[in-house]
Amino acid sequence: MTKNPPETSRRNAFLHAHPWFAPQASAAELGSGQPVLLLDDTSGLLRSVSAMLNAAGVPAVIGETDPQRLPARLSEQGCGVLLVDASLPELEPEVLLARLSAEQPDLPVIVLTEAHDPEAAMRCLQAGAFDFLVKPVDRTRLLASVGRALEIRGLKHELASLTQTMLDDRLDHPEAFARLIAQDRSMRAACRYIEAIAPLSQPVLITGETGTGRKLLAQALHAVSGRPGACVMVEVGGMDERRFAETLFGHRPGLHAEAGQPQEGRIGAAADGTLVLLEVGELAPAAQQLLLNLLQERSFSPVGSGIVQECRARIVAISRHDLAHQADSGRLRKDLYYRLRAHHVHVPPLRSRRGDVPLLVEHFVARAVEALGKGDVHIPAELYSLLRNHDFPGNVAELEAMAYDAVASHRSGGTLGLASFRHCVSSTPDALPPPPPVQSLSQLFPDRLPTLKEAEAFLVAEALRRADNNQGIAAGLLGLTRQALNKRLVRGRQSSSH
Repeated sequence: MTKNPPETSRRNAFLHAHPWFAPQASAAELGSGQPVLLLDDTSGLLRSVSAMLNAAGVPAVIGETDPQRLPARLSEQGCGVLLVDASLPELEPEVLLARLSAEQPDLPVIVLTEAHDPEAAMRCLQAGAFDFLVKPVDRTRLLASVGRALEIRGLKHELASLTQTMLDDRLDHPEAFARLIAQDRSMRAACRYIEAIAPLSQPVLITGETGTGRKLLAQALHAVSGRPGACVMVEVGGMDERRFAETLFGHRPGLHAEAGQPQEGRIGAAADGTLVLLEVGELAPAAQQLLLNLLQERSFSPVGSGIVQECRARIVAISRHDLAHQADSGRLRKDLYYRLRAHHVHVPPLRSRRGDVPLLVEHFVARAVEALGKGDVHIPAELYSLLRNHDFPGNVAELEAMAYDAVASHRSGGTLGLASFRHCVSSTPDALPPPPPVQSLSQLFPDRLPTLKEAEAFLVAEALRRADNNQGIAAGLLGLTRQALNKRLVRGRQSSSH
């Protein structure tokens, strides 16, 4: 991917200079890569409009004098915004607007009218015009109208792209998500959303528990974006103001006794790529202010230097905390929170997508077998029953560690043993707090109290159901030995036969 050409850079400057654009919006995102077209038969108006837009950073302003050639011109060349002089001879603006609304509904049309004809302007608005300007055209009014037209057109394109992406289960760049082993609908939706927003430049907030694959999603976002710079990750949790500034912005030589050379910050290392800030919800308040300034101004100064540098990297923030709650409680600046979550992706925990566990087990076991040279290893079906009842507080990272530990302790070939998995499951603290204790049996049994035999039969049947009829796993769920459970099963069968 090549850097923006000079005309695109000037166009970006125009977009950034006006407050009616979304933060960090680029010309390509807003649909402004095409020229502004003026339909008018006088060269004077074209010169004045071109001069005003050129000075604001929009170099591509072209003219057309014949309304009959307009459809062909739009088809061949395209147009970002169309300016139409309503006083053209033999031109019926309402007819033209009706045709454009039918054939190019996304094209914003701004009509130029005479000061003494407000009724004509109203008819044009009713026919579908985006706006009208009174001649002679005021510079401020022209720039504001063209800017709003570009912004709204870009937002419509973005919404259409996101809608189509979310409705389509297919990924256009599956290779970027190859390391994310998932078939769960929520994870697939997260990947599709990442793919849809990848070409944009606004910040992205990725939330989720540790070990869910947040970093992998950030790397996939960078890969799909096609940005020429690097994907740089920085752990910013707990950083104070000075450390945050030195790490991200860099510092000049001589600031520290040991610093003989200028130290480039991580923003500079990311350049035109992606800067990923890990655990941004744990930043100190003063550091939060620095990050907010960076997002607002898109510029920074190295510590000890007064030279202002542009931040060209896209910012991706990762947090294991609920940042909305932190913003409400005052631990995170609300203005920073809303800046960070221009786009938000939440990665679900593994316990919420248990259907992915078999895929992940097979993937991690295969990788461990290859890495450790263990030969062909068979995964017993009992393993999936065992893991089905585990909450995975460490999420995918915990499952990966389980698989490597089991393969490492296994002899080459044959069926993979369950002892290592059982030990991990039994010794891992629950990720979620235990349910509140039952204060009264009437809460569980509001009507008839079951007998001990009935309660025992119910618990045994439920444990076997959860364990896929694996008696060893069911016994563990009940806190019994396998022999004790077997005795109860035999006793239950004998009772039912009498």
